[in-house]
Amino acid sequence: MALLVAIVLALFFAPWPWNLIVVLAGLGIEVVELTWGLRLARRWRPQTGAEAMIGQVARVVVPCHPSGQVRVSGELWAARCEEGAETGESVRIERLEGLTLVVVPTR
Repeated sequence: MALLVAIVLALFFAPWPWNLIVVLAGLGIEVVELTWGLRLARRWRPQTGAEAMIGQVARVVVPCHPSGQVRVSGELWAARCEEGAETGESVRIERLEGLTLVVVPTR
């Protein structure tokens, strides 16, 4: 983006020796932004699957005594809650066993 702004400024507003300086400065800023962005992108690892669900809060749809259903991020999942949870309560996901979430109440 900085390079585009530099080119526009150089073409329309800067006299000859300065337009080259403006474009080179914009190019330098772009190189720094790209380097910084790539380093940041390499550090960040998206979480998917079970590891992304652990720790999330779900809402009980079918009472869990001990089995029921919960809604997580708009999806309906089978759940098991040893302590029991009523409809509408919030529960936290502890782990995933097959396609069943093991949850505990957030009380």
